Amino acid sequence: MKKYLFLFVCLALAVAVTIADAATMVPPGNRNAVQPDIPGASSRRTQATNTTFQAKYRKVYALLQNDAELRGKIRKVAAAYGIDPMHIVGAIVGEHTYNVDAYDRLQTYYVKAMSYLSSKLTFAYEGEDVSDFVQRPEFKKCAGMDDSYDLWECREQVWNHAFRGRSVGGTSFPNDRFGATFFQPYYAGQTFGLGQLNPLTALQMSDLVHKVSGLPKLDVDDPNTVYKTIMDPDLTLPYVAATIRKSIDAYRSIAGFDISHNPGLTATLYNVGNPEQRAYALKAENDRRRAAGEPEKLPEENYYGWLVNDKLDELKALF
Repeated sequence: MKKYLFLFVCLALAVAVTIADAATMVPPGNRNAVQPDIPGASSRRTQATNTTFQAKYRKVYALLQNDAELRGKIRKVAAAYGIDPMHIVGAIVGEHTYNVDAYDRLQTYYVKAMSYLSSKLTFAYEGEDVSDFVQRPEFKKCAGMDDSYDLWECREQVWNHAFRGRSVGGTSFPNDRFGATFFQPYYAGQTFGLGQLNPLTALQMSDLVHKVSGLPKLDVDDPNTVYKTIMDPDLTLPYVAATIRKSIDAYRSIAGFDISHNPGLTATLYNVGNPEQRAYALKAENDRRRAAGEPEKLPEENYYGWLVNDKLDELKALF
């Protein structure tokens, strides 16, 4: 029996190595010589607060530089999810440079986390709770999915195809993302905390985080705990890592690219979301290119990921 078990393990390792070898390694650095255009919304948001992207970058850099405990937490979480700490750092830096200012001290995030337990929040649109909404017949194909990522990914796809920008059952739904429509009860902002996660992403990653980090699974019927999890650095960092891990795995298994050595690419995917759909789109593009005898297209960073790769040596020096 031991002999057969040994042979099975060897075979499994051989298959894993073969899969790894089959993936094209994307080299470090940027594919674009100059930074891609920054969206107007990000520029307007920064101007409205009388600051600059450079000032916001220096502020989040200072947070990392001055807090050895935070750097230690990032290292530990990165190791648990099998990723380089720079992937987590890139996500944090990108969000706080182009989204919102970082707080000066990590302690402020803990205080904010506790504040989310003081009022009753709901995930709803026009009075319809999302728990009731996903019981509609359009979501029937998602009912048998056990994994939280697959379940909420399926529900998001149903939203995009059957409800987004449409009138269904007498209710007009906005032409906006599922997360923006149902998962922002507090105010107009859609992402929160050190990792600037949105609640839908947290719900998607719940099972993976439970498996790897042992944290309790999130419940869509308990929005307060979801928000506390996003705001608490000790709880949110595993969710950031899990989100990045999913992107790396998706690009390897679907598009055939290993992006694990390029934090600018994982930061880009952290910014834009939907890594599986983007991996399928890239695969389709490269299938077309190969059929036409053209060179394959490598994944490319956006403005957000470009900054991360551009500042990578400086960020690595902190660790």
